[in-house]
Amino acid sequence: MILHSAWRASAPYRVRIALNLKGLPYDYAPVDLMAGQQKSAQYRALNAQGLVPALEVDGHVLTQSLSIIEWLEETHPQPPLLPNSALERATVRTMVGVIACDIHPVNNLRILRALSALGIDEDGRNDWARRWIAEGFDALEPMLARHGGGWSFGDTPTMADCCLVPQVYNARRFGVDLSPYPAISSVAEAADAHPAFAAAHPNRQPDALDA
Repeated sequence: MILHSAWRASAPYRVRIALNLKGLPYDYAPVDLMAGQQKSAQYRALNAQGLVPALEVDGHVLTQSLSIIEWLEETHPQPPLLPNSALERATVRTMVGVIACDIHPVNNLRILRALSALGIDEDGRNDWARRWIAEGFDALEPMLARHGGGWSFGDTPTMADCCLVPQVYNARRFGVDLSPYPAISSVAEAADAHPAFAAAHPNRQPDALDA
């Protein structure tokens, strides 16, 4: 498998975690988002949206991080990233949706650049990011407090953690105060000590820059 990834982007970060948790080897193909490499004709031939990640596997190209992680779960079910019962799986997917649908899309590079083009300065952009991260974390914190047992749901990592840990990384980048979120912070601490999460960290990727 070849993962087209950008070191600090949240969506491929999720996929790196999932691949590592599954113990699946892959080649890393860096995409320089700041230089606009994702807009090149060569990359758009892989992913017409011009976004990361893209995963090449068996002559096919998979895009959209959640679809890739679901495919990994279906084709490599051990260790599982979703719980056993349908209701429990729905709870994990709700956590995933809060992050991947309601927090991340309004804070990604495309949106921040669009805000800049509208004349919003860096302080304003950072305030924007903090607002939506905090609003999402306000919803997630009680869910993790209720369902977590060391991780977001239960005592083993799930899809929710694949999404949450990159979002905590972003929260720290934007200076979000994490003290109101002890359950979220506890998961982040567990991830720091877990080899699969540590190996997926942006600073450990081959295209990482000083940040």
